[in-house]
Amino acid sequence: MDQEVKDSIMGALELVVDPELGIDIVNLGLVYDIEMDEEGNTTVTMTLTTMGCPLAGTIVDQVKTALDEIPEVKSTDVNIVWNPPWTKDRMSRYAKIALGIR
Repeated sequence: MDQEVKDSIMGALELVVDPELGIDIVNLGLVYDIEMDEEGNTTVTMTLTTMGCPLAGTIVDQVKTALDEIPEVKSTDVNIVWNPPWTKDRMSRYAKIALGIR
């Protein structure tokens, strides 16, 4: 996957907002990895801010919908992992400022 496609995917993922925090999953640091095979089957490895997040299904659906817009992406699989665990350190400067975290 070239950098341009990866940038398109990350841009699309910035439209997926964590409903609890109101910040997108990229700036929250929830997206750990993106892989794409030759056929355009894409796997997004990500975590959630809390285990047992009641909105996990919603977020997964939003990720798939966001990537549907990208021509190179033929299918999307979302792999939710808990290791490494998410911490506030993974958040971008923007997310920290928006949430008032120093």
